Amino acid sequence: MRSQESIYQEALQVATLYYYHGLTTEAIAKEMNFSRPKVSRLLSHARQSGMVEIRIVNVENKLLPLEQSIKDHFGLENVHIVPVPKLLGEMVWLEYVAQYAANYLNEILEPGCTLAVAWGTTISEIAVHLIPKRMPGITIVQMNGSGNTYTPDNRYAANILQKFSENYEASYLLFPVPTFFDYRETKEALFRERSIKKIIETQNNADILLYSVGAVDAGVPSHIYSSGYLEPEDIQSLEEQGVVGDLATVFFRENGTYKDIPINQRASGPSLELYKKAPRAICVVSGRAKIHGLHAALRAGYVKELIVDEPTAHLLWQRMGHSLDDL
Repeated sequence: MRSQESIYQEALQVATLYYYHGLTTEAIAKEMNFSRPKVSRLLSHARQSGMVEIRIVNVENKLLPLEQSIKDHFGLENVHIVPVPKLLGEMVWLEYVAQYAANYLNEILEPGCTLAVAWGTTISEIAVHLIPKRMPGITIVQMNGSGNTYTPDNRYAANILQKFSENYEASYLLFPVPTFFDYRETKEALFRERSIKKIIETQNNADILLYSVGAVDAGVPSHIYSSGYLEPEDIQSLEEQGVVGDLATVFFRENGTYKDIPINQRASGPSLELYKKAPRAICVVSGRAKIHGLHAALRAGYVKELIVDEPTAHLLWQRMGHSLDDL
């Protein structure tokens, strides 16, 4: 059985010949006396292990018309629309969007920066598709608590943070509090503790926020709605309050308001003002049911960069008052 070191050296040599010297897989196979399938496997290994980073450089700095229109309309810094196979369903769309977001993170992360992560279904999928890259001095911090009555061990969020940490060889800070406190007074008391205040300070000073929009009826259900974090009376209250979505378990209405929604007084997620002041606030969205929450978050200024699948982007365009024929 070949050692990992020999596989690494073969993959490195194949990748060098392919990407640096422009040889075809057939030429590499002849040069190294390998079969073409073996060359293809080694190239795949080189990409998946982080040995090779593929970047598409927009040399004229032009966006697609739809990307540009969304960017200009909402005053965003960047918009990334991910083409997806429309007929294969939203599970596949999420996978494509997560792969794109994982690649994009490797482009923008810099040594020494702090990445604040809001756990959930979308971020969990991104964690699965991360591409290994050593980034000295990076800190990963959990944005909102994840404990609840049914899953007090916090493993779901912890696994996400651990994957990010291992991928970048980074340190990470868990936020060891409930997703929703039973009492507002308990939250206020705990948030005065120095250990918790340190984590909140790290969240508030993060260089990059990575999050999605939660939706109660999404095709790929948001974890908070599908795993017992909300009681039936909570769901009823959200409906009565006209809630259309949440960011890191802080809920908001169609007009972006959130401060007077009762459950938010007990929520562990950060104030939505954080998304406005953060240097980079990257919202990753996939799925048509999230369109109401996404549109509201965009109008309220809770998004600076958007990564979204193409069908959902088309729905957003229509919600902005346009026809697909205008594209």
